[in-house]
Amino acid sequence: MSGYIRMNRRRKIYEGKAKILYEGPEPGTLVQHFKDDATAFNKQKHAQIEGKGVLNNRISEFIFQNLNAIGVPTHFIRRLNMREQLIREVEIIPLEVVVRNVAAGSLSKRLGMEEGVQLPRSIIEFYYKNDELGDPMVSEEHITAFGWASPQEIDDMMSLALRVNDFLVGLFLGVGIRLVDFKIELGRLYEGDMMRIVLADEISPDSCRLWDMKSGEKLDKDRFRRDMGGLVEAYQEVARRLGIMTGGEANPPRGPVLVK
Repeated sequence: MSGYIRMNRRRKIYEGKAKILYEGPEPGTLVQHFKDDATAFNKQKHAQIEGKGVLNNRISEFIFQNLNAIGVPTHFIRRLNMREQLIREVEIIPLEVVVRNVAAGSLSKRLGMEEGVQLPRSIIEFYYKNDELGDPMVSEEHITAFGWASPQEIDDMMSLALRVNDFLVGLFLGVGIRLVDFKIELGRLYEGDMMRIVLADEISPDSCRLWDMKSGEKLDKDRFRRDMGGLVEAYQEVARRLGIMTGGEANPPRGPVLVK
C-alpha cells in the first residue's frame, strides 16, 4: 500500500490495553493496531486470546463505516489490513461515555437491579478515564468544573451517543442481538480554524454488551470477565450475523494464554 509504514519502522504514539497507535503515513493520521490482549477490572485480569484483535478490527470497521455513511462523524478512514485501521488524529476527551438500555454490570450492582431489566429510557453516564482511580463515574458538574469538556461539548457528546445508540439498537436487533449497553470515546478533530467532536476509539464486543435475543447468551467481553470461556467464538458469531467475516478469516482460537 502506497505510503504504508512497516511496523518495525513506525513510531509508537500510545499503547493501551487493547490497541496500539502508531504514527500515520500522512500528517493528521494514525494507524490503530488491534491487539489480542483481553483485560478486565483495570488489568487485574489479563490474557492473550488469539484472533480477538482481528475480529474487533473488522467489527469496528463495519460499524464505523456505517456510522460515517449516515452522517455520524468519526475518526475512521479505512482499514489497512486484518489488524489495523487508518484513523484521523484527534484530541481524546478524557471521558468514557456509557449508554445503557438494559440493567447490567455496574448499574445492576449500584442500584440493586436484576440484570436484564429494560430501563425506562436510555441512560447516559460519564466516567473519568483514569486507570489508577478505576475510571470513576462523574457528573456533568465535575466535567465542567475540571475543564474536561465544555457544556456545549457535553451536549454534542450526548447527542452523538444517542445517535450511535439508535443506529446500534436497530443494527443488532436486525440480526437477533439485544444491545444492552456500550461505551464510546470521543475526541476533538481540528480542521483549520474549526473543531468538532467526533467518535473515536472502537465499537466492538469489547465495548458493548450483546445478548442473543432468544437465549440471552452473552456475545461480548463478559465471557472473559466472568470466566465463561468461548470469547472468540462469541465474537465470531457477532461477525457472522453482521455478514462481515467468514469463520476462516480469524486464526482458530487456541484458548487464552494467561499473562502475569
